Amino acid sequence: MSLWNRAQQLPPDALRQVQNVYGEQFPIEVRHYLAGWIEDKMHQWNEIDPENVSHSQYAHTLITQLIQELENKALNYGSNEDLFLVRIRLDEAANMFKTRYLNNNPLGLVSIIRDCLKTELHLVQQHENMLGISHTASMVMEPCAEIVSELDILHRRTRETADELRQLEQEQESFALQYHDCTKINAHLSHIQSQEKTQQNREMEANLRRRKELGEQQLAQKVSGLLQRRMDLAEKHKGTIDRLNILQQRILDEELINWKREQQMAGNGKSFNSGKLDQIQEWCEALAEIIWLNRHQIKECERHQTKIPITPHGGVDMLPTLNSHITRLLSSLVTSTFIIEKQPPQVMKTNTRFSATVRLLVGGKLNVNMTPPQVRVSIISEAQANALLKNDQMSKGEMSGEILNNTGTMEYHQGSRQLSVSFRNMQLRKIKRAEKKGTESVMDEKFSLLFQSQFSVGGGELVFQVWTLSLPVVVIVHGNQEPHAWATVSWDNAFAEQGRIPFTVPEKVPWPQVADMLDAKFKSATGRGLTEDNLKFLAGKAFRSPQIQDFTNMMLSWSQFCKEPLSERNFTFWEWFFAVMKVTKEHLRQPWNDGSIMGFVGRPQAEEMLKNSKSGTFLLRFSDSELGGVTIAWMYEDTTKACDQRQVFMLQPFTSKSFAIRPLGDVIADLKYLLYLYPNIPKEQAFGKYYTPLGETTPQGSNGYVRPHLIINVPGWTATGSGESYPNTPQPMYPMHDAGLGDPPSVSSNPSDCVSTMPPYNDPDYPDILENLPDPDFSNFSLDFLQTNFMKQQ
Repeated sequence: MSLWNRAQQLPPDALRQVQNVYGEQFPIEVRHYLAGWIEDKMHQWNEIDPENVSHSQYAHTLITQLIQELENKALNYGSNEDLFLVRIRLDEAANMFKTRYLNNNPLGLVSIIRDCLKTELHLVQQHENMLGISHTASMVMEPCAEIVSELDILHRRTRETADELRQLEQEQESFALQYHDCTKINAHLSHIQSQEKTQQNREMEANLRRRKELGEQQLAQKVSGLLQRRMDLAEKHKGTIDRLNILQQRILDEELINWKREQQMAGNGKSFNSGKLDQIQEWCEALAEIIWLNRHQIKECERHQTKIPITPHGGVDMLPTLNSHITRLLSSLVTSTFIIEKQPPQVMKTNTRFSATVRLLVGGKLNVNMTPPQVRVSIISEAQANALLKNDQMSKGEMSGEILNNTGTMEYHQGSRQLSVSFRNMQLRKIKRAEKKGTESVMDEKFSLLFQSQFSVGGGELVFQVWTLSLPVVVIVHGNQEPHAWATVSWDNAFAEQGRIPFTVPEKVPWPQVADMLDAKFKSATGRGLTEDNLKFLAGKAFRSPQIQDFTNMMLSWSQFCKEPLSERNFTFWEWFFAVMKVTKEHLRQPWNDGSIMGFVGRPQAEEMLKNSKSGTFLLRFSDSELGGVTIAWMYEDTTKACDQRQVFMLQPFTSKSFAIRPLGDVIADLKYLLYLYPNIPKEQAFGKYYTPLGETTPQGSNGYVRPHLIINVPGWTATGSGESYPNTPQPMYPMHDAGLGDPPSVSSNPSDCVSTMPPYNDPDYPDILENLPDPDFSNFSLDFLQTNFMKQQ
């Protein structure tokens, strides 16, 4: 039983205390009409610390969801005149939450809700302890307990109506026998009356008349009892159907829809409990069994009524309506539980293999597997998906592409009790696109995979046409289209509204929601999410206004997100973020998770941070000018000069191509003048574990090539003819920075400028080789030459 249901059973004094807890700041109507949703989110209320400012964004997201639920609930009550005042009260509460809390103080409203629930729980537990009632002393209420409880009640009601149906059948048989006896008495009486009026015949006639009157009285009583039992049974079936309807709506419209929404958010990296689907299947199978049994009982009632067609005077036969209603419930359950368990990839490349899995949650319970249904897959456009939802059917030939291996047969797996089909080798051969408008590109266009099937239940009594649509997919033909395609998919996943017209999304969304999406994607890709400082930096970049301090109330447009280039750049915000996420995932994952990469910091801020640090202090930041670039900024102090010669240098950004040749850890090891990771962590402590061991390798491989050892070397920072590997100053090539001349210089780290070759350190002839070699000249040495002559067969 839910906490709110338990609170409503409190004695008057305690109930008044509960009512007093709720006031203008959190109206009791909100608690009542959103009780299920509020308690479903109980663990989230608990996770947020109202005293922790860093939880503001989390609180903002949760309050936004609360307001959305309120508005949806009020909208649902709009057509019910009896709930007119309730709708007004819920609308008022939603508006109050928006203006007073959402953007100004979301943590304040979370604190109020937590306090209300805590007091409510305390009063309920106090009362139940006095009565000796045991309940879990936790604020986390498991909604499935209510569903299981309601299913138990429906099972019990179904058993009770089954017993009453058997009693009705027995009474009907008794009535039939009694009626047959009366018919024989009437026939016998008619025969006696046609005979000669002897004394014996008169006595027999009188006896038959008495028996006839008694039999008719008994028949009248039986008819009355039979009609009453029929009406009582119909009323019970009606009550069961009403409860089934409410429970089925909760399971399908809340639990299953929430699962689908979580599945969609998993496409953006959010955590997803896919195992919840097994629990939902158990509930749906229980519903299917109860519906099927009640439908059978109603049909039996119709059959009995046909055998003895007696109806009350002026009465209405409820059975056809009940039969129609429960059949619609079964149809809704079957069509809604034909779901995509494993979604196809949302960014789909033509002529590339992909997979998907479809499952019918009630297939095993309804024995659909006795005639295994075929499932067919096709791809349709956004307009075709819209038309399908309106008409509930697709015209033949209305497809937007050709998919190979697009048919499969559903199979029943005894161990898991699942009826499903997995498509493992589908391939999109070609796609038919719509005409583009304005600035639209092919990466803005959304498609969906349509899964269709047909099957029958009850020996062919009912035939179901079922279909379901995949999440939106974007079709690309080349890898360079992937970043923009992921922008379209990510925006859709994050901001799609329930019950939308396919596949409309808002043009502008609040920055906190965008920040939540970016954080989830980065965490999923790299293993560690974004801090408040990281998100503030990203907001400044997305809005092209790094000087703004508070972005909470700002709306980010789709155009700002991935259409308009960043200031003085030829790429968009999303392209920059996607490239950063990609290089971090592929080459920097572990240092990022360790916190060794600051990353999201601008060049001026990095210079400000380093200028008061000791010489050799460095940090790593994502380049503003090069996609997927990572630059090293470090403080250098020339102690040979009389005056203060301190300057921040920044290496030309490293990219994925650079890290594929020389990993970040080894780059840090090569640059000897890097001593401390900001603020003052010895670089060996921060990056030592990422250095590549030299290994015990032979100078010459089996292919006849000498294996080189690559190092990073910055021109101008290496002395020739000196015992020192790195001099005290880079002055010969890079003059000291003048504050009036703009940004400090960037030192080139292009591999063609800084890669040299050395034999392995464990080569026994290594010292002699050095002694006999002249000073090397790498001025014309290129990376292409290195790869062609030293690395092509490694």
